[in-house]
Amino acid sequence: MPDTPQRAADVPIRPAATVMLVRDGEAGLEVFMMQRTLSAAFAHGMYVFPGGKVDAADEADHFEPICDGLDDGPASERLGLDSGGLAWYVAAVREVFEEAGVLLARREGDDEVVDLDEPDIAARYNDARHAIHEGRLDFAQFCADEELLLLVDSLHLVDHWITPQGERRRFDTRFFLGAAPPAQHPLHDDKETIDSRWVRPADAIDLWRSGELQMLPPTIATLEFLLPHATAGDAVAAAAAVGIPEPVLPKVIVVDGKVVGIKRPGDDGYDDAVEPEFTL
Repeated sequence: MPDTPQRAADVPIRPAATVMLVRDGEAGLEVFMMQRTLSAAFAHGMYVFPGGKVDAADEADHFEPICDGLDDGPASERLGLDSGGLAWYVAAVREVFEEAGVLLARREGDDEVVDLDEPDIAARYNDARHAIHEGRLDFAQFCADEELLLLVDSLHLVDHWITPQGERRRFDTRFFLGAAPPAQHPLHDDKETIDSRWVRPADAIDLWRSGELQMLPPTIATLEFLLPHATAGDAVAAAAAVGIPEPVLPKVIVVDGKVVGIKRPGDDGYDDAVEPEFTL
């Protein structure tokens, strides 16, 4: 029997965090991107930045002592929330570690980002990121065992998007930006992601226009944020000055049951667009 149609307004909107890791490449500013597996339930085959859902475990009180330079009060203020903001930063750090193998953390008593270049350390941390992703290892416990402090204060909010009504999965996603640690080398996990690359923002947009890279509108918009900046330092400084962006809630345009376009707030016809009653 066919599935019962789900009312679009009943789809829960889950909190999520994603991170643009930037560095200075030979030809200028580069950002790290990954391709989601073709079998993914959401955004399959799309090129994205590392990120994912904010889990209930990210909200645990025991994260405050291991978050460097930021606790829940200031973190929430930075996101325009009354409380719970630190969980978004923790999720951002955790997801970057799980998906890309980059850990934005330092050891207690050390000012530098943890060095993962040594083979034995790299192997141990690679095993840990998969164990954390699979739920076999608690992220907070791993940080405590390794005497790590999460560098949440190094991440800056640059954008905020909410998945349109009508999608079967919806996310309230905050986009952060941070400098990639020089002694770590991002790599996709070959599970949820199947390809990865460092790319100049302008090149990524050109590849999207040519059809070589498939990307969702929020990814394109955040790449456009990077275009004016020549260096990673410039991009980080610009991100730190953004403040609290207004959430972007696009609307999908549906004709005869098929999505034919998307409109963002401010686009002609946005206010008149009728959101789907059922999921697509």
